Amino acid sequence: MGSLKPTGRFSLLGVAIDATDYESAVAAILAAARERRPCAVSALAVHGVMTGVLDSAHRYRLNHLDIVAPDGQPVRWALNLLYRTGLSDRVYGPELTHRVLKAAAEAGISVYFYGSTDDVLTALAARLPTTYPALRVAGMEPSKFRIITSSEKADVVSRILAADAQIIFVGLGCPRQEVFAYEYRNDIGRPLLAVGAAFDYHAGLLREPAPWIQRAGLQWLYRLVQDPRRLWRRYLLLNPNFVVRVAAQKLGLWKPGDSSGTPPPSDVSYG
Repeated sequence: MGSLKPTGRFSLLGVAIDATDYESAVAAILAAARERRPCAVSALAVHGVMTGVLDSAHRYRLNHLDIVAPDGQPVRWALNLLYRTGLSDRVYGPELTHRVLKAAAEAGISVYFYGSTDDVLTALAARLPTTYPALRVAGMEPSKFRIITSSEKADVVSRILAADAQIIFVGLGCPRQEVFAYEYRNDIGRPLLAVGAAFDYHAGLLREPAPWIQRAGLQWLYRLVQDPRRLWRRYLLLNPNFVVRVAAQKLGLWKPGDSSGTPPPSDVSYG
C-alpha cells in the first residue's frame, strides 16, 4: 500500500496553509452554512502569503482563519516540496467561488456578496441567474474602500444577518478581505469567503488566462502584463522573495520566527 498523503495545516514561511482541495473546502463551507456557524476562508497566492510573512499582525489574522487554501500554483508547489502533501491542484479563488455557488444553488443555501463596486455588483447580478438559475442571492453591498467605524461595522453585520445570508463572499482585495474575514467572523457567525477578484471574473469583467498559463504558475505574469503600473511591486519584488525564503526553509538555512504572529488591534475593520 502507498503511504497516505499528509493532511492538515502546514507552516509556509510562518503562514499556516491547509493541504486541502476543492472537494474538501466546499464540503466544509457548505456544512458550516447549513449549521449557520462561523467559517472564515481565504485562498492565498504568493502575494497573500508574503503579506502575512512581512506583517506579524496580519500573520496572526491568517493563522486564525478556519481554512487557508493554496490559491497559487507556487504555494501548492511549496507545500509539496516542503511537506510532500501530494496536492495535485491549487484551490483557485474564482473556481472555488463557482463550486460553492453551484453547491449552494443545489442546496437552496442563500448567499451574500460584500465588496467591490456598484458597477461590478450590477454586472455580477445580471450574470448570476444565467449561470446559477436556482441561486438565492440574499443581498449585495459595495465596499466603502476605507476603515469603518464601530457603528458602521455593526450596521454591516445587522444588514447581513437581517438578509438571512448563509454564505458571504467578500471581495475587498488582499489583505483587506482577510482582515474582514477575521474581524467579522464571530459577529456574523456564517461562512465568510475572501475571494478577491472572483467578483470581477464572475461578472464577466476580467478574462481568465489560458489553462496552460494557469497550470504553469504564470497567472501572475498574465496579470502583470494587464496592469503593470499597479502590480509590478507585488510580483517583481515579492515573488523572488518568496522563492528565496522557501528554498531557505527547505534547506534548513532559515526558519520563520514567531509563526503565531502578533495579535492585531481590535479596532481595524474594513468595509
